[in-house]
Amino acid sequence: MRHSVLFALSAAALFGVSTPVAKLLVGEISPLLLGGLLYLGSGLGLAVIRLVRDRGWKTSGLLVHEWPWLLGAIVFGGVLGPVALMVGLTYTSGSVASLLLNLESVLTAVLAWLAFKENADRRVVLGMLAIVSGGLVLSWPLGQMGSAHWMGPAAIALACLCWAIDNNLTRKVSASDALFIASTKGLMAGGVNTTIALAIGLALPDAATLSVTLLVGLVGYGLSLVLFVLALRGLGAARTGAYFSTAPFMGAAVAVLFWGEATSPLSWLACVLMGLGVWLHLSERHEHEHTHEPLEHMHQHRHDEHHQHAHDVAWDGAQPHSHWHVHQAMSHKHPHFPDIHHRHSH
Repeated sequence: MRHSVLFALSAAALFGVSTPVAKLLVGEISPLLLGGLLYLGSGLGLAVIRLVRDRGWKTSGLLVHEWPWLLGAIVFGGVLGPVALMVGLTYTSGSVASLLLNLESVLTAVLAWLAFKENADRRVVLGMLAIVSGGLVLSWPLGQMGSAHWMGPAAIALACLCWAIDNNLTRKVSASDALFIASTKGLMAGGVNTTIALAIGLALPDAATLSVTLLVGLVGYGLSLVLFVLALRGLGAARTGAYFSTAPFMGAAVAVLFWGEATSPLSWLACVLMGLGVWLHLSERHEHEHTHEPLEHMHQHRHDEHHQHAHDVAWDGAQPHSHWHVHQAMSHKHPHFPDIHHRHSH
C-alpha cells in the first residue's frame, strides 16, 4: 500500500507542475491543438520507453472484454478532457485553474461510489465536501479570482468530469501493463485531436515551442499517468483521486512562486478547505472482515497473504514477478483499500 500512495503522490506532483506550464503555452497554441500535442508527446515518449524496456514490440496482454474500458477512458480522458482544460485556461489564471482541478477527485469518488460500487465512509465523504466547498469559494467571485468569465471554471469542471470518468474506466484495466495503457491513450487521443486541429487549418508551432509542448506532455501527462495507473491498482479510484488531489496545490504554488500570479484572501480560504479535505482522505483507515471470491488474472506481485499459489512452470524465485495466477476463496480481516484484490461489496 505504501508504494501505491507514493505512486499517487508522484503522479500528482508531475501533473500539478504541468498545469501552470501549460497555461503559458495556451497563448502560443490553440486549445484543441495544445491538448492533442500534450497527449501525443506522452504517447510517443512512453512508446519509446516501452520498446526499450521490452527490447522490441510485445503484446499488451489486455483481454478482449477489457478493450471497451480502455477505449472509453481514451475518449473521455485523452480526447475531451485536455481540450476542455485548455479552453478553461484561456479564461482562468494558472493558480486558480490548478486549484479548481481538485474537483476531479470529488467527481472520481462520486462515480466510484455510485456507478462502480466502491465503499465510502464518513471521513472520505467529509473530505469531499471540504474540497467542493473550496472549489465553490474559488469560483464564485470570478472578477476577484483572476477569472473574467464563467466559461473558465465551467470548462475546467467539464475537464474534471471527463477525467473522473476516465479514472474509473482505467481502474477496470489497471492490472495490465501501465506503460501500455498510458502510451496507447497518448497515441490515440493525441493523434485524434492533433489530426482534427490540423484538418481545420491550425498550424503547428515553431520547433522550439513544439519540443517544449511534447516534453511537458511526456512528463505531466505520460509519466504521471503511468504512476496513476499503478496507484489505481493498489488504492482504487476514489482513494487514488484523493491522493492525486494534492496536484493542484503543487501547480498553484508554482504559479504563485515562479510566475508571480496574484492571490486573494478567498484563494487562501479555498486552500485551507481543500487542504482539510485532502488530510481527511489521507488519514482514513478501512478495516473489516471480508471475503475474496475466486479470481484469475495477471499482474506484478509478491507472494504475500493474497498470493499463496504454486507455479506451473519453472520459477527462479525472483520477486516481484508477473504471470497468470488463480486466487482461491478466502476470508480474513486487515486494513485494506479497494485495490484489484478488494473490490467486494459492503
